[in-house]
Amino acid sequence: MGSLLSACRINVEKKKVEEERHLRANDREYNLSFMYANNAIKTSKYNVFTFLPLNLFEQFQRLANAYFVFLLILQLIPQISSLSWFTTVVPLLLVLSITLAKDLSDDITRHKNDKHVNNRKVEVLINGDEKWMNVQVGDIVKLENNEFVTADLLLLSSSEPLNLIYIETAELDGTLIKYTISILYISGEVRCEPPNNRLDKFTGTLTVRGETFALDNERILLRGCTLRNTEWCFGLVVFGGPDTKLMQNSGKSIFKRTSIDHLMNFLVMFIFGFLAFLCTILSIGNGIWEYKEGNSFITFLPRADGANASLSAFLTFWSYVIILNTVVPISLYVSVEILRLGNSYFIDWDCKMYHVKSNTPAQARTTTLNEELGQIKYIFSDKTGTLTQNIMTFNRCSINGKSYGKSSKKYVKVRKTEKIDFSWNSLADPKFCFHDHKLVEAVKSGSPEVRAFFRLLALCHTVMAEEKTEGELFYQAQSPDEGALVTAARNFGFVFRSRTPETISLVEMGVPTTYELLAVLDFNNVRKRMSVIVRNPEGKLTLYCKGADTIIFERLHPLSSKLMEVTTEHLNEYAGEGLRTLALAYKDLDEDKFEEWKERHHEASTSLEDREAKLDAIYEEIEKDLLLLGASAVEDKLQDGVPQTIEQLAKADIKIWVLTGDKQETAENIGYSCNMLREEMKEIFIVASNTAEEVREELVNARKKMSPESGDEPPIEKSRFLGKKSQVVEDEKVNGEYGLVINGHSLAFALQKDMQLELLRTACMCQAVICCRVTPLQKAQVVELVKKHKKAVTLAIGDGANDVSMIKTAHIGVGISGQEGMQAVLSSDFSFAQFRYLQRLLLVHGRWSYLRMCKFLRYFFYKNFTFTFVHFWYAFFCGFSAQTVYDEWFITLYNLIYAALPVIGLSLFDQDVNDRWSFQYPQLYAPGQLNQYFSKMAFARILLHSCYSSLILFFVPWAAMCDTVRDDGKDIADYQSFALLAQTCLLIVVSVQLGLDTYYWTAVSQFFLWGSLSVYFAVTFTMYSNGMYLIFTSSFPFIGTARNSLNQPNIWLTIFLTTILCILPVVAKRFLFIQLKPTINDKVAPRKVPRRRISTRRSGYAFSHARGYGDLVTSGRFLRIPVKTRSALFPHTDTPVADSTPQTYRTIYEGAQSP
Repeated sequence: MGSLLSACRINVEKKKVEEERHLRANDREYNLSFMYANNAIKTSKYNVFTFLPLNLFEQFQRLANAYFVFLLILQLIPQISSLSWFTTVVPLLLVLSITLAKDLSDDITRHKNDKHVNNRKVEVLINGDEKWMNVQVGDIVKLENNEFVTADLLLLSSSEPLNLIYIETAELDGTLIKYTISILYISGEVRCEPPNNRLDKFTGTLTVRGETFALDNERILLRGCTLRNTEWCFGLVVFGGPDTKLMQNSGKSIFKRTSIDHLMNFLVMFIFGFLAFLCTILSIGNGIWEYKEGNSFITFLPRADGANASLSAFLTFWSYVIILNTVVPISLYVSVEILRLGNSYFIDWDCKMYHVKSNTPAQARTTTLNEELGQIKYIFSDKTGTLTQNIMTFNRCSINGKSYGKSSKKYVKVRKTEKIDFSWNSLADPKFCFHDHKLVEAVKSGSPEVRAFFRLLALCHTVMAEEKTEGELFYQAQSPDEGALVTAARNFGFVFRSRTPETISLVEMGVPTTYELLAVLDFNNVRKRMSVIVRNPEGKLTLYCKGADTIIFERLHPLSSKLMEVTTEHLNEYAGEGLRTLALAYKDLDEDKFEEWKERHHEASTSLEDREAKLDAIYEEIEKDLLLLGASAVEDKLQDGVPQTIEQLAKADIKIWVLTGDKQETAENIGYSCNMLREEMKEIFIVASNTAEEVREELVNARKKMSPESGDEPPIEKSRFLGKKSQVVEDEKVNGEYGLVINGHSLAFALQKDMQLELLRTACMCQAVICCRVTPLQKAQVVELVKKHKKAVTLAIGDGANDVSMIKTAHIGVGISGQEGMQAVLSSDFSFAQFRYLQRLLLVHGRWSYLRMCKFLRYFFYKNFTFTFVHFWYAFFCGFSAQTVYDEWFITLYNLIYAALPVIGLSLFDQDVNDRWSFQYPQLYAPGQLNQYFSKMAFARILLHSCYSSLILFFVPWAAMCDTVRDDGKDIADYQSFALLAQTCLLIVVSVQLGLDTYYWTAVSQFFLWGSLSVYFAVTFTMYSNGMYLIFTSSFPFIGTARNSLNQPNIWLTIFLTTILCILPVVAKRFLFIQLKPTINDKVAPRKVPRRRISTRRSGYAFSHARGYGDLVTSGRFLRIPVKTRSALFPHTDTPVADSTPQTYRTIYEGAQSP
C-alpha cells in the first residue's frame, strides 16, 4: 500500500514542523537539502482534470443538491416514479451549471494571476535573469527602482549613500512609504524564525566571519512591497512562495454567516421532516384505499405478483417524495446568491458613498452579509481616524510646569490675527500654525527646559527626512502624531535634517549638530512609549523618552513629583479639549553602566527564543528614574458629519460603543463633541477603579441607579442564536438615557469571567459606552462578550491595524480607508472613506437588503408550498396513486422560468420608502433588529396562508369543472383540462400576490412579471399544439387542451373567482391592520397631498409697491405643517453630508393614530 501511494506521489509521512530556518547565501546545494518551498505561488483551486469532479463534490455537499440527486435515482425506478426524469434533471443541471460557471470564471482569473506573477523576471546574482517561480531560498537577487519585491528578503546593500531604502507597502498594510536599514554583507549564514504570518515581527541572526548580528523587522523586505526612490538594492531570499508572510496572511478568513442563513438551514431541515410527514399520511391513505377499494380495479389494473396493500403503501411513500419535492427549494440558494450579489453592487455603485477628495468609493468586500446590515443593534467604533480625521496639528504643550498655546474654545477669533511669524527660521514649514508668542520668546531666550523639550521631539522618533531641494524638507512618518511633533520642533528651531543607522543630524537654532544614535527602544501597544539613547557632540549620554502619561509617570524620579502634579493639571485641561497628549522625559546616563547594559541588550537582541520578552526586560532596566520635561498636545479634528451620523443611528435604536486608546478626558470630550454623550442624559457613570471589588461595586451601583428593581442575578435565557447554543442576557428596562465611561485598567477587571456579565448588564442599559485606554485585545474581548451573550447583531468599525481583531470578531466588520494604512480595510466586510457613510450603509442599503431578503423568502416559500399542497389535496381524489395534478412540463418550468424572474425583480429593486425618507425616519430600522419581517412565526403564517390558497386553488376549479360542458355541449371535465385550469389559476394567483407585495414598481419589475405570464401562455399553447404532439408524442400528451379550454368564458370566470378568493383575505387583513394596528412603515408611508384647484380669476391689484408673497404661495410652503428642525452642530461647508442626511426629524407616535 505504501509503495502504491509512493507511486501516486502521495506523501504518506506527516510533514515535519519547521522550528528554525538555516540558510547560506549563494549556496543552493546546501539550502536545497532542507527542501524549502520555492518561490512559485498557487492560489487557484482546480486544474483541468480536477475541476469537474472536485467542484461537483463541493456542490453535492449542499444538502439540497444531494437530495435532488437522490430524487433522480428514485425517478429511475419504474415502480416508484410517476414523473419523468427531466422534471428533476433540468432544474438540477441549471443550478449546478450556474455555480460551475461562476467557480470556473473565478478560478481562471486566479490561474491568470498566478501565471503572471510566477513568470515575472528578476536578476539573480549567480544565474542572471530568472523567473520568480525558479528563485530559491538563499539566492541573492537584485531589485531596481519601482520593481515588486520577489520574495521575503534580508536586505544586504543599496544604492543609497547611507544604505537606506524606501518601500511602498500598500499591498501589505497600506502604508505608502517606509524605510528599511540595509547591512553591508553579501555572504554569511542566517538562522531565523520559521515561516509565520506576523507582518510586524522578524527574529533572526546573521553570522559572518564568526561575528553575529541581530536581525529584526527593519532589515526585512517583504513580498508584496514595491521599491521606491532607490536605484537598486540586493537582498537575500529568506522565505519564498507559500512561506512568505504575504502568502501566510492570505489564508482563509473567518467565514461569517447571517442569522437568516442559520434560520434557513433550520427551516430546510424542518421542511424535510414536514415532507416525510406528508408522504407518510399519503402512503397510509394509499394502503387503506388499496385494502378497501383496490380489489375493484384489479380487472383493469392487474397487480404484479406478490404485490399487496403494504407494498403499495411503501412504494407510494417514495413516489410522493418525488412529487412533493418542490417543498425543498433547490433554487433557493442560487437565488439568494444572485440577490446578495445584486445588493452588493448597489453599495459599490452608490455615488453618495463616494469620497471625492480621496477618490475612494464604498466597497462591499463580501457578498454574503448584506441583509445583516439591516439588523445591527451594537456598533463598536475606534476613535482616532474613524470618528476623527487622523490629521494631527501641534496645538498646545506644557514645559517645566508652564502651559503654552491657546485653547481652541476661547481663542477662535484670535487665531486669525495672532499667527506666529516663523520667517526667522529658514527651514520652518510654512504650513505650520501656532498662536502663542511666549513659546517662541522662550526658545529664543535660551530657556534650557524649552530647548530640551524640542530637542527631545527632534530626536525621539522614527521619521525619515527627504530634502529634494535645499531647505525644502519632506517628512515620512509612520504615524501622523510623530509627523506633527517633529514638524513642531522644526518650526521652533530644532530641525530634524537627516539620519543614518548610527547618527541623527539636527539644525539647532541655525547650528548643525550631529548626535550619535546608540539605541532605539521602539514603541509597541504594550510598552506605549518610545525611547532613544544618543551621545551629543560633547560626549554626553542621554535617554529621551516619550509616551502615554500613565506609563511615563510610573517611571519618574521622585524629584519630578511636584512638576508631575502641575503637568497632570495641564494634561487634564488638554484632554478636556479633546487633544491627544504625550508625556516627555529624559535621563542622563553613566558611560560604564551603559556599556554594561549595551552588552546585555546585544545578547537579548540576538536571542532566537523569547527575544521580545528579554528586550522588554532590558528596556525596563534603563527606562526608570526619568526626569519630566513636560507634555505635548496635538489636535485631531472630527470628520464631517460624525455628530449627525451618531444622532441618526441613536434614533434607529442602535447603541454605539467607542473603544479607544486615548485618555479618559480626551475620550469624554470627543464623546460630547460627536453627540454620543449629551447634557440631557440623566447621568454619565465613570468607572475608574484600581481593584476588582471596587470595579464591581461601581458597576452594581450604576445598574441599580438605572433600574432599581433589577435583581442581583442577570436575567438569562438559554438561546440558540446564529446557530450556536448560548446563554443570552435579556434586556432590562431603563427609564431615561445614560452613558458609561470605563478605563482600560478597570475594564481588565470587568472582563474577568466572574464579572463580565455584570459589565454587560450595566453597559447594555446605557445608550452610549466609551472604553478608554484599551488594548487591541480588549477591543476584541468586549465585542466577543456582547456577541456571545446578547441576542443582537454587532458591527465593528475602525481604520488601523489595532482594530483588525475587533473587526474580525464582530458579525460585520467595516474598514475606514484612512491615514493608518489598509490593514483594517483588508480585514473588513465593507469599506468606505468616511464614518458618515455608515448611516447610509445601515439605514438605506442595510434596511433595503434585509427587507428584500425577507420578502423574497416569504414569497419563495409561499409559491412553493401553495404549488405542492395542491398535489396533497388531489391525492384524496386519485386513490393516493401518486398522480400529478399538473402537466409535467409545468412542474419542470414553474420554478425555473414562470415564477423565477418576478421574485428576483422584487428582491433586487423593491423599497418601502426611498433613501430620503429612510434618513428622515430612522425608526424604520427597528423591525430588522427585532426580526419582525422573517422568523419562525412568519414561516408558520406562510405555511397556513399556503394551505388556504391551495385549498381554494384545488377545490374551486374542481367544483367548477365537475359535470361541466362547453358552449357546444361537449364535456370538458377531463383530467387534462382540470390540470391546465389548476396550474393557470396557481400562476395568476402567485403573480397577483407578488404584485401586492411590491411597494416600488420599476420597468424591470413590470417586464419580469408580465413577461413571465406571457411566456407561460406562449409555452403552453406551443406545447399543447398538434405539431409538438406529432413530433414528440409521448412527451407532449396534452394535445389541444389549451385552445379547447381557454376559449371558454366559464374557465376565465373560474380563474377570476379563484384569484379573488385567494387574494381577498390578504387585502382585508392588511386593511384592518393598517387601521387598527399600523406598523411603523404604515405610519410613515409617504402620502400624496391633493393639489388645490388654481383659481383663474384675476387679482384686483396685480402690482404691489413692495415684494409680495408670490414665491411662498406658489411653492406651497404655507400649506405645510411646520416642522421642528435641529440646529446643525457645526456648519456644513464643503461636505456632501447634507445631501444624503436631511437635518429634519419628526416624532413617530406609538399610538394607533398616525401623526
